[in-house]
Amino acid sequence: MTKRIAAGAPPGLHRALSIVEETAEGSKLWCAAAAVMACTGGRRGRVAAAAGLASVATAQLISNGVCKQLVKRRRPPKEWIPHDEVEDRPDSSSFPSGHTAAALAFTVAITPTWPLAGALCALPAAVVAVERVQSGAHYPSDVTAGAAIGLAGAWLTRRAPRLILRHWL
Repeated sequence: MTKRIAAGAPPGLHRALSIVEETAEGSKLWCAAAAVMACTGGRRGRVAAAAGLASVATAQLISNGVCKQLVKRRRPPKEWIPHDEVEDRPDSSSFPSGHTAAALAFTVAITPTWPLAGALCALPAAVVAVERVQSGAHYPSDVTAGAAIGLAGAWLTRRAPRLILRHWL
């Protein structure tokens, strides 16, 4: 499936996917979205932005700080990827996709507070997930695991204050 996805994108789509992924590198896209939300959305924007960024941090800690250290999975073979983007992928473990974890964590965390912003972030989040397989950086299962971690990160971030208050105070 990875070979099919990597070979299936026409050049124009491949370039568009790469642009979105480069923007999301290092969570720049999600930080920029949070800044715009905080500056333009009033209290709701600030609350959503804080939840989104906290969720990204949580998801990155789980995916990159824990899972990639425990699961040493090689990236898809370079021979499977028919374009030069395969040369620009990280040396870290393929499992899970930290990009996808961050994208889903941010999007899911902001949606309850600001549904329109969540809907607007859903498209680039989906593009990031697809691009990670299309570029040859990940297998589909890595992206699926990243998505699950992102969902868990958003859930933990939104629920942690209540859980802490209920159990420790």
